[in-house]
This record gives sequence, structure tokens and C-alpha cells, in this order.
Amino acid sequence: MNNFILIFVFLFLGIVLQRIKQIPKNAHKILNWIVVYICLPALALYYIPKIKWDNQLLFPIGVAWIGFVISYFFFSYLGKKRGWPRKLIGCLIICAGLSNTSFLGFPIIEALYGEEGLKTAIIVDQPGSFVVLSTLGVLVATVYSKGNLSSVQIAKKIAFFPPFITFCIACLMNVFQFDFQEWGQLLLKSVGSAVTPLALLSVGLQLRFEKRSMHWDFLGLGLFYKLILTPAIIYFLYVIVLHQHSKEIEVAILESAMAPMITGCILASTYGLKPRLSSMMIGFGIPISFITLIFWVIMMRFI
Repeated sequence: MNNFILIFVFLFLGIVLQRIKQIPKNAHKILNWIVVYICLPALALYYIPKIKWDNQLLFPIGVAWIGFVISYFFFSYLGKKRGWPRKLIGCLIICAGLSNTSFLGFPIIEALYGEEGLKTAIIVDQPGSFVVLSTLGVLVATVYSKGNLSSVQIAKKIAFFPPFITFCIACLMNVFQFDFQEWGQLLLKSVGSAVTPLALLSVGLQLRFEKRSMHWDFLGLGLFYKLILTPAIIYFLYVIVLHQHSKEIEVAILESAMAPMITGCILASTYGLKPRLSSMMIGFGIPISFITLIFWVIMMRFI
């Protein structure tokens, strides 16, 4: 409940700060930089060394990868067919292709499935959503914001992306079963916990309620893919095709039905991929997702 309250508090605070002249117009860019280059690496170094591998983990991990890859083909096809700008296509791929599997996902899953469900949710989030964001997300953001880049230039963008670097370090720590001392873990967790409030504040600073905005149709399409189509695809693939019926699968499906990933939308905004639409995907996606999640919770009874 505290998480849900914080969501609306920081969104509202950001909207209020828009009206204060003393607040720099580029304040959201500073917040975005802190989120992407400081907070995200801290989360990777805290969580990933603690993951214990099991082949069954491929199902929850696969949620983020499947959702993002299909998002790429779905919006690339529509964008080319309808002649959309590249930045719009890139924005929709990233914002609709990634779920808010941590800040929203963790408390909802814990409330429904307890601590065991939370363990699965962490798997969906860290080697799933977080890694997709740090690799495919950066790849799409780079290609669709910069235009034609060589494979070497794209590789450099990903290789020198701080969250990706720390992800690689964290994976090595996991392999060699090394973790930071208690004080170091506490520091990383504290820094990482600032991701959501700072990201939501940034979103609030950019959020506009314009009746004649050209983004409304794209917002509806993006949220339809994120909140309805993605979990439907995961449900069909895991339950109908692969005949998986465990509680872990239920958690994985519900995580795929969460609102757009806050840091994913921040990444799109940072790369100049329709920042206004990126903010709307979060600002409207979060409250709407509370309604659509009820439907998916009911659907879990039929697994």
C-alpha cells in the first residue's frame, strides 16, 4: 500500500513543480541521468549476485524477453506500414515492451503469493526486465534515436552503458559466489531504492494533460499491447502451448501484465524518443493497470 501511495505522491509532486518558475526546465533530464547511471547499476550489484540458477527459472526470465521481442516486431511492422517517425516507433517498442516488474510488481505479487511468489518476481525483474532494458532496450534506443549507426558504434553504446557494465560485473560475482559485505549491500540497496521516486518525479515534471495531444491514439495502442496483449501472449504460450500450471507461472503472467516499466520510459525519454508520450505511458498506464490486473488475477484461477 505504501508503494501505491508513493506513486501518486511523486507523480503529483512533479506536476506541481512544473508550475514553479525556479525549477529548471531541464530538471527532469538531471533526474533521468541519476536514475539511469547511478541507481540502476546499484540495483544490479545488489540483486544479481544473490540469484541461484535453476532451469525452471527460464520461464519467469523469458517473460521480459518475449514481451520485448514481440513488441519490436509488432510496432516496427505497424510503424513502417503507417509511416510513423522512427522516434515514435522506438518509444512504443521500449515503453510498451517492458513491464514494471519491481516497484509495482513486487508488492502486488507479495500480497497475492507471499514470500515464495516474491522470489519468482525478483527473477522476472533482474535477469529478465533489467537485462532486457540494459541490452535490447539500449540497442533500440540507440538505433531509433540516432538513425543509421554501424554495428561497432551500436556495440560501443551497449558495452559502455553503465548499467550493462555493472550487470556484467554482477554476473561474474554470481558465478564466483562473491557478494559485498553487509555495509556495502546496504549502501547499494539504499542508492537503488531511489530509482522509483526520482523516476516518478521526472515523469511528473514532463506529464501534460492536453486534450488535443497527438499522442492519445498511440498511448491507447501502447497500453493495449502492454496491459492486454502481452499477458495474453504469455498465458497462451506458457499455459496453452507448454502446459505449465505452477504458481511460478501465475506470477510470471501477472508480472507481464504490470504497467509500463518506469525506468524503460525514462530510458526512451533520455534518448529523445518522444519524451511526452513516454511520460504519458507511465502517468496513465499505472492507474489503468490496476483495473486490468483484476481481470488477470481472475484468469489465474483457471490455470
